[in-house]
Amino acid sequence: MKYWYIASLMTEKMLKFVDIDQQNPKKREKLIRKGDFNEIYNEFINEKANEQSSRCSQCGVPFCQIHCPLSNNIPDWLKLTAEGRLQEAYQLSQATNNMPEVCGRICPQDRLCEGNCVIEQSKHGTVTIGSIEKFITEAAWTNSWVKPIEVTNEIDQSIGIIGAGPAGLACGEELRKKGYQITIYDRYDRAGGLLIYGIPNFKLEKHVVNRRIKLLKDGGINFVLNYEVGKNLSLKELREKHDAILIATGVYKPREVNIPGSHLKNIFPAMEFLSASNRKGLGDKVEMFDNGTLDAKEKDIIVVGGGDTAMDCVRTSIRQNAKSVKCIYRRDKENMPGSSREVINAEEEGVEFIWLSNPKEFKGKDKIESLIVDKIKLGEPDESGRRKPIVQKNSEFEIKADIVIKALGFDPEELPILFDENRLQITKWGTIKTDFDTMETNITGVFAAGDIVRGASLVVWAIKDGRDAANSIDNYLQSKKNKKVA
Repeated sequence: MKYWYIASLMTEKMLKFVDIDQQNPKKREKLIRKGDFNEIYNEFINEKANEQSSRCSQCGVPFCQIHCPLSNNIPDWLKLTAEGRLQEAYQLSQATNNMPEVCGRICPQDRLCEGNCVIEQSKHGTVTIGSIEKFITEAAWTNSWVKPIEVTNEIDQSIGIIGAGPAGLACGEELRKKGYQITIYDRYDRAGGLLIYGIPNFKLEKHVVNRRIKLLKDGGINFVLNYEVGKNLSLKELREKHDAILIATGVYKPREVNIPGSHLKNIFPAMEFLSASNRKGLGDKVEMFDNGTLDAKEKDIIVVGGGDTAMDCVRTSIRQNAKSVKCIYRRDKENMPGSSREVINAEEEGVEFIWLSNPKEFKGKDKIESLIVDKIKLGEPDESGRRKPIVQKNSEFEIKADIVIKALGFDPEELPILFDENRLQITKWGTIKTDFDTMETNITGVFAAGDIVRGASLVVWAIKDGRDAANSIDNYLQSKKNKKVA
């Protein structure tokens, strides 16, 4: 009886999914949110966060945690939130995640933690993990629970990190906590990588990223911006400045649509379009936007692609007051690679999806005027397990276009050439070849992490890779130091 009583007290605030329905934070009304670039979701109030956290079933095998790349201890910080112990919830959350405020906003939870929630499988509706993660992290910032790194034991070894995106930032933070001297190099004028220039404000407002960067600076991490390895210094020369190097450049080379008419003007890669919009939001002068070239206002916009980047492009076009916005994707809605939530948001905001369609030809005299499209049917699954798109004969149709945006994904740049280091080994896909266990490249003391190793992927995977790389670099430097002593 005594043990039953203790157990009942422990679960008193949990297991409420039978009595309490799933509820997400309310979205701002679609006609209002279409008119600005502010985040579309309102935040939970404390009572709602506590209530929704209490729906967690406290599984013996937490599938939410298993399907989180960072193995976040989700059930425990949900329980702490339900009990009103927000500071402890935040401490537990940030122990495994360097950017919980970012992941809470932009992770495709429907494909990861929430999509694998046990009560979601039982048709009770998933625990709203992402919204709660965002809530407790914002509470932490509001209450000054988020503190800069305090190093008690400075180490005289230094690490140079190439790339100030999620992987590089996560690695730098973890190594700085251990006392190492960290310098992060980036070719752009702001740190953050795709978090700044690739992801629109309506998903991730830039002050969220900037305050994290400031925190890292306050913790003693040095940032060197507008710096290109291969131009300022070669990789070999940079190695001479540091005891170890991490390459975390991400992948930025756009995949092409190799069809007739590709030479026409006003056909842009997704990053060029998104970067222009984000820079304007940051207050920069952007000539190609200011002269109307990259501004979707009063134009017929076509976006080719079906991932999250494509969704960013169509929803940005809507907010720029495009005349029409269409998304061309060669498979159906059920086979979209992007987040289903993003597709729903785009549909609500007025994007027209043309499923089972594939570009055949760009048409126009000097610049794009229309796009010829083939209809597609889905055949048998290919080696990837996805049904193969097959062009239907004599099915083509034409769509008017003032701007076409290519959002077909990204490939690695040719880093051995860019870095002036021909010894750097790459895979047949152009990604950097590393040791599976240590993340070290074929060049001693040079490591690599994030998209430049695994290919274009999610921010949460980049953070995971950055943390793992930090452990490997620490092991390498400690071993190097011990050899000197011996």
